Amino acid sequence: MITRAVNPAQELATFLRSRRERLEPHEVGLPSGRRARRTPGLRREEVAELAGISVDYVVRLEQARGLRPSAEVVDALAQALRLAPDERTYLFDLTRQRPRDAGEPATAAAPQLARLVEDLAPLPAMLMNHRYDILAWNGEMAKLLLDFDTLPPSQRNAMWLCLLHPKTRELYVDRERVVREGIAHLRAAWAAHPDDQALTDLITECARRDADFARWWAERYVKVDGRGHKVVRHPEAGNIALQFETLTPLRDAEQLLVIYRPADDESRSALERLSRL
Repeated sequence: MITRAVNPAQELATFLRSRRERLEPHEVGLPSGRRARRTPGLRREEVAELAGISVDYVVRLEQARGLRPSAEVVDALAQALRLAPDERTYLFDLTRQRPRDAGEPATAAAPQLARLVEDLAPLPAMLMNHRYDILAWNGEMAKLLLDFDTLPPSQRNAMWLCLLHPKTRELYVDRERVVREGIAHLRAAWAAHPDDQALTDLITECARRDADFARWWAERYVKVDGRGHKVVRHPEAGNIALQFETLTPLRDAEQLLVIYRPADDESRSALERLSRL
């Protein structure tokens, strides 16, 4: 259960251990028949060999003994563990080796971006921050998903709505994939914003109230993907297949502009019907 902000040493230890245990020796060019393996994955000495560091150093990292590895060591560990780009960024965030902006997390929409969201109609669009708080939206997005004006600001969060709101919990046809992708984004945001108590509180509530979220959060999957597809199960228009694009403005890098487009002609017609309601 997540009850406080990131404990970098403890999360680093768990993350390194989980990524070591998912690798087999043949995947990193090592022989697998040195001796019988009682546990899955690489041994600590193998990770140390691949990264060019001591076994004792790997042990102390996995025991959360407060080490602050250099950027060079972090990079070596990322290569040794064959981390994907988003996982590598996550590792650098946990070790505080990635440059950070000094600005506070966005809690209100930049006025110019709020106007842009309106101007994107008839395409459904909304503005979010790194927590998935919904800061601005146009009428088309409200008709597609939910009238956000009817919600208190504390519930205007895409993850909270997908998990806990009765009208949107079953909104997505492929709900598991949508939630898993959202969790992967939140985990990356959690490491990048270690002092954001509101984000920690959101993760805690979701893990406490939704068993699927708690189980998938524990898998430590990390990925930031601003492009994809979803299928919405709309009560009036039926299933609507959507492509989405997430853009980050240069002037307001903490705000995410999300735009939905119909994925086929049938979905385009359904969105047009919704816009006339």
